[in-house]
Amino acid sequence: MSAGLRIVYAGTPEFAVPALQALLASKHAVVAVYTQPDRPAGRGRKLQFSPVKEVAVAANIPVEQPINFKGEDARASLSAYQADVMVVAAYGLILPQAVLDTPRYGCLNIHGSLLPRWRGAAPIQRAIQAGDALTGVTIMQMAAGLDTGDMLLKTACPIKPDDSGQSIHDKLAKQGAEALLEVLEQVQCHTLQPEVQDEQQACYAHKLTKAEAEIDWSQAAAVIDRQIRAFDAWPTAYTHYQGQVLRFFASQVLSQTSSEPAGTVVAEGRAGIDIVAGDGQLVRILQLQMAGSKRLTAAEFLNARSLVGEHFSKVAS
Repeated sequence: MSAGLRIVYAGTPEFAVPALQALLASKHAVVAVYTQPDRPAGRGRKLQFSPVKEVAVAANIPVEQPINFKGEDARASLSAYQADVMVVAAYGLILPQAVLDTPRYGCLNIHGSLLPRWRGAAPIQRAIQAGDALTGVTIMQMAAGLDTGDMLLKTACPIKPDDSGQSIHDKLAKQGAEALLEVLEQVQCHTLQPEVQDEQQACYAHKLTKAEAEIDWSQAAAVIDRQIRAFDAWPTAYTHYQGQVLRFFASQVLSQTSSEPAGTVVAEGRAGIDIVAGDGQLVRILQLQMAGSKRLTAAEFLNARSLVGEHFSKVAS
């Protein structure tokens, strides 16, 4: 087996964990891990390690947490690791050109879409929300623009009718790890075949906001269903019920229709809670959560209450 590459790994959330674990189990040497500074979390607001830092600390890998790379010190520290490649996965910092040029073979990014579609912060959720039938992972050579670099490898992942932001996230995190190792082998063998992105096909995956999570029941059932499934982890689609926020996590579109006003609950049972959408079709809610309570299946939720006849509407902002 040939010797591995010296890797600096930069990532922060759960999405970046499988690729780091794959590198740690490979022939390559992870010489340092870069991640976002520790953030206060929970009721006690204690400083919490990022998921990537937890893995790095457990593996006794040096951890760097610069606020940015504007200072000479941060760039000098990176240079001192003498990395062949810097691998970036949902790191959360913009890397200046000086950083991109530091490793011997530059910086590689694991991006959760089939570029050039869905550049930007929320490619997984936007793909589901838009009704895409297919998404995937792109390993790209990082450039100064936002997700504009040459594509090195793309792997596809179908989006099924019951897929959610979380389920696609988990699939792509695993795919990204496998694709990364394949690309690193190509780097070592000098067999990379970079593909320039078609700018005319590019679209932008805007950052998610809490404001867009409120359901507008006048929309079509398919639109509402995709919103619920795309936002299941965060910001979580919601409506208002008895002055409280009622969150929805899983749903499906039914073939049945109703002439009742949009937002009306017309049926309920162990299988789900059926609500009329703006096009007359029904959206079946499978999992939901009242404020201050835990996430429940529809059957569990209905043990204590009934929603039939309830009318949900978007609160004017």
